[in-house]
Amino acid sequence: MSVIRSKLEEVMKNHDPKLSIRKLAKDVNYHFDSVRRMYKDEMVQYPRDLLLKLCLYFDVEPGQLIGIDKDEENNMKKS
Repeated sequence: MSVIRSKLEEVMKNHDPKLSIRKLAKDVNYHFDSVRRMYKDEMVQYPRDLLLKLCLYFDVEPGQLIGIDKDEENNMKKS
């Protein structure tokens, strides 16, 4: 089954490999735990205000922060 996944970890590493989750949360003025859950891809819902702040901070589009992860079964059926 396909799922939506967070790409925040990848975006952070590309932006600044030394950037911590705590510093990012402080920089965007958002709850540390919410940013941590998004980083670890544990978030069930993505708050629009958090997505906006992250997009502005990293100068990216929402699709660069989240994306669809298709599983192997679906990929095999399409081949």
